[in-house]
Amino acid sequence: MPMINFEFAIEQIPEVLKGVPITLAIAVVAMVFGLIFGLLIALCRIYRVPILNRLFIIYISFIRGTPLLVQLYVFFYGVPVLLEKMNQSFGTAYNADHISPLLYAFIAFTINVSAYQAEIMRASLNAVQIGQMEAAHSVGMTTFQALKRIVLPQAFLVALPNLGNTFIGLIKATSLAFAVKVVEVMALAKIIANDGYHFLEMYLVAALIYWLICWLLEVLFAYIEAKMRNKEIKQKKMNTTISKDVPLRV
Repeated sequence: MPMINFEFAIEQIPEVLKGVPITLAIAVVAMVFGLIFGLLIALCRIYRVPILNRLFIIYISFIRGTPLLVQLYVFFYGVPVLLEKMNQSFGTAYNADHISPLLYAFIAFTINVSAYQAEIMRASLNAVQIGQMEAAHSVGMTTFQALKRIVLPQAFLVALPNLGNTFIGLIKATSLAFAVKVVEVMALAKIIANDGYHFLEMYLVAALIYWLICWLLEVLFAYIEAKMRNKEIKQKKMNTTISKDVPLRV
């Protein structure tokens, strides 16, 4: 009997692939909302908004300093306790059993990634020369207009490599979602592995699927970054050409 049953592993690949949409859904939702919240947190820290700045410093430190698995368990077991307390205090009838485990994963992963996105965006925004904001104000732009048209596009270009790495890391981190009963790639691999105790085979299949997804994302982000870099270079050349063609006034 072979040590690794490759035939069984190959036969089960389509079954494990059924978890890919859930894996991608968790990663995409967490990345999008985490980026939005992270940007807001970064702006609050850059502009040192009273009270919020201090709260977000503690928030970022706590989220980055505790394991994601612990955060998942806190949400999964903490929300039912909170709802029960609310029912007793306000006479409501919320039932935690009706909450999908996927919702817990969405919230926990979003909160986790937003802390990392906040630091990425803060560093990227600080990398944009402050003189550009001052120049925008001098021509009558508001701070919001300057951020939207000038600062944020440049900051996102600076942040893109880190954003790509964060998303790839998030894909791999979704393997922890099975701990709160979300049936994604890792959960399906574990369920199938229990049939005949083919754990090694199924974990190798899961590893192959995660690697393939991450490799495709690496290629995609490299392509996007190259396109944005080329666009920026062309824009700079165009601006240089226009400035040379403008006659000097005596």
